Amino acid sequence: MLSVAVQTGSASADSAAPAKQPLPLTGKADKGALPLKLSPSQRAELLRDAEAGIAGTAKDLGLGAQQKLVVKDVVKDADGTTHTRYERTYAGLPVLGGDLVVQTTKSGATADVTHAAQAELKHVDTKAAVRPAVAEKKALGLAKAAGADRATADQAPRKVVWLAGGAPVLAYETVVGGLQEDGTPNQLHVITDASTGKQIYQWQAIQNATGTGHSTYSGDVEITTSGSGSSYTMDDADRGGHKTYDLKHGTSGQGTLFTDDDNDWGDGTAANAQTAGVDAHYGAAKTWDFYKDTFGRSGIKGDGKAAYSRVHYGKAYVNAFWDDSCFCMTYGDGQGDKAPLTAIDVAGHEMTHGVTAATAGLVYSGESGGLNEATSDIFGTGVEFYASNPTDKGDYLIGEKIDIRGDGSPLRYMDKPSKDGASLDNWSSNAGNVDVHYSSGIANHFFYLLSEGSGKKTIDGVDYDSPTSDGLPVTGIGRDKALQVWYKALTEKFTSTTNYAAARTGTLDAAKDLYGADSAEYKAVGEAWAGVNVGSRDGGGDPGDPGPGDPTGKVFENKTRVDIPDPGTATSTIKVTGIGGKAPKNLKVTVDIRHTWRGDLNVDLVAPNGAYARLKSASIYDSADDVKGTWTVDASSVNGNGNWKLRVQDVYSGDTGYINSWKLEF
Repeated sequence: MLSVAVQTGSASADSAAPAKQPLPLTGKADKGALPLKLSPSQRAELLRDAEAGIAGTAKDLGLGAQQKLVVKDVVKDADGTTHTRYERTYAGLPVLGGDLVVQTTKSGATADVTHAAQAELKHVDTKAAVRPAVAEKKALGLAKAAGADRATADQAPRKVVWLAGGAPVLAYETVVGGLQEDGTPNQLHVITDASTGKQIYQWQAIQNATGTGHSTYSGDVEITTSGSGSSYTMDDADRGGHKTYDLKHGTSGQGTLFTDDDNDWGDGTAANAQTAGVDAHYGAAKTWDFYKDTFGRSGIKGDGKAAYSRVHYGKAYVNAFWDDSCFCMTYGDGQGDKAPLTAIDVAGHEMTHGVTAATAGLVYSGESGGLNEATSDIFGTGVEFYASNPTDKGDYLIGEKIDIRGDGSPLRYMDKPSKDGASLDNWSSNAGNVDVHYSSGIANHFFYLLSEGSGKKTIDGVDYDSPTSDGLPVTGIGRDKALQVWYKALTEKFTSTTNYAAARTGTLDAAKDLYGADSAEYKAVGEAWAGVNVGSRDGGGDPGDPGPGDPTGKVFENKTRVDIPDPGTATSTIKVTGIGGKAPKNLKVTVDIRHTWRGDLNVDLVAPNGAYARLKSASIYDSADDVKGTWTVDASSVNGNGNWKLRVQDVYSGDTGYINSWKLEF
């Protein structure tokens, strides 16, 4: 075990805490880091506890008198760690981009805080210079320019504080209703600067996937209904009371609950209205069961309550969508009303938008929007594998049953997303400007690499060939582990503004919690992200030469500058030779890191065998520049010779820096 014994120099007091030995490389999850399977009443109790402790939490976080916390969600791990998700208000106004996640230990101590935005929330003038009518007019104009039909403001523009773009801005949020150009319901959110009247941001809250397909996809299946004798309804009391309705080609309202006199539903053809209802009802049940059995999540919001499904939306509507405002799933009937979009992975995909809305709340635009879409593809794929349906087997293809192109090809490919002709295989600086259904390819590709690895392979009769951006191989950890990593990151690490760099950090943190910082799983997460050009491979940095002084090589130094990604991880390496046996009990580590906000940084000394000592921990209260100091580390349990590394992780975005130099004195 490496332990920090003494610390000197300009490092902050909180970094003197002894480091802990990483978990052994067992390949098994740390069950203490897995989420507990909470009953709705247990979850409600945790929410009440969080509500009761809001004042104390706000004080601990140093929030000003104008700021208030609002509890949104809570996750509890088996080891007693809780992750409470809050939204914020300022002077009574909602703060968009002000969400944060507070991690507390079993004892109640705050262990970590993840903010959606790093800017300080203060000095906001809440008096608007622009009238609400100006914001509404601008929002309606944007919607009409995009081809919206019957565009109207669903409600008067509400005054908000916009924090997602940097410094806080007083703004109006206008939600435009009506229909989009293709007939999909419209919920266009437009953010307008309340001082200048200029548009700041916009996103579409109706989240959908375009497709077409066949009439039935799952064959003969069992569905749970209610009733007896000669009267049955599509009402699943086993899963929170999920109901399935027939819109009869309408575009509004709840629809008519499906009924039947003998509990024998549909006939496998689009001509029978019940058939699409069967697929939707079955898909909803499998999605519920997947989340409950895999993650212990009871329902989309985790509260044991069901959403509902609507089929036969519109006429020849080639789409399906999740609408968080009605907490419902809606399916069109496809081209000619003969191909309802009710395949298993489509159901899992769309309902996962509800899970994302209830947890991280990833904004449906830019890189966060691509991650939102990818999350639905990832868990939609998980649902399909979980269902183990012989007619619609699990695969890494999205919407392969709905045959959108009419040639039997899938809507999207996870092993090589660009095969669809539009999706991105790898990250680039333009990713945030690409349609979210296509920028999702980056995370889809990551998930495939993490699950199955790179290269050619055949899985359950489907051929895959997954490349990497750097041409280097990636070894997968299996789909089950990859799903656990993504779920933990979504529910405990991601926020509304998470981008791809932050998603890398979040999934690495999740893998560390589940499997250990020195595990094969943790390393695979980093390698899979590097495989899609997000971050670099492990082991960066150049070996240093022995420094002056003792000819036996007792002083080693690396003066090569290594830039620290913002956010991300940088590694600098020193190759130690000529040391007989074990390293000393009083190994001195001198660090010179130049950075504009040291509170962003975790700093570790990593021994040749992978054991590490935490020299400094990131902290929102550590408000200073640079990390310069000397630590004494008990390294007597490891061999002296080999590659020693200084690992620096920037956990927040907005400030930058680099490793200037560091040295070891044996």
